Amino acid sequence: MLRLQIFTFNPFQENTYLIIDEQNQCWIVDPGMYNEVEKNQLFQYIDNNNLIPKAIINTHTHIDHIFGVQACKKRYQIPFLIHRLDLPVLNGAKSSAMMFGFDFSETPTPDEYFQEGSKIELGKHVVSILLVPGHSPGSVAFYHKESGWIIGGDVLFQGSIGRTDLPGGNFETLISSIEKQFFSLHDETIVYSGHGPSTTIGFEKKHNPFLQ
Repeated sequence: MLRLQIFTFNPFQENTYLIIDEQNQCWIVDPGMYNEVEKNQLFQYIDNNNLIPKAIINTHTHIDHIFGVQACKKRYQIPFLIHRLDLPVLNGAKSSAMMFGFDFSETPTPDEYFQEGSKIELGKHVVSILLVPGHSPGSVAFYHKESGWIIGGDVLFQGSIGRTDLPGGNFETLISSIEKQFFSLHDETIVYSGHGPSTTIGFEKKHNPFLQ
């Protein structure tokens, strides 16, 4: 079974995840560490638990989700994966950081790209890649059926949905992504979001005011 370790980083209170298998191999999901204290928090956890990072996999590339990508690439010499449709967002990260008053001097370069409907493997485990645009053009979610969870980035939150007023966002597209990709999953599926607490598909079907 895959297990998750969750960290919350940077002024945007972004959730960074480690997906870990039985052999201590791991993926780093949306590394958002902004300062040295936050970087050390993630790195010390990885090192103290003898984890073996295999890749950085991002749900999307808004600045709060990529602050720590370059540090992870340099420390562990591992590839950085995104969906190609999110390249315009990534390429605009430096300008976005300046707009919000953050220092972001080095935009990371993707090493590989996810394909819609593809799967990635960590040891014996297979995780599905779901394309869920709307918050950003190339937003993806990572779904592991056996563990009963989906890491959805900034698509669906507890009682809310992702912003659509940022470059590349579209409200109708986001709602369609949630209804087609998320709400087709079992009601007990746990949704791990890019911000805030986890929720379930069933809870959001019944209570999310944006989806009634």
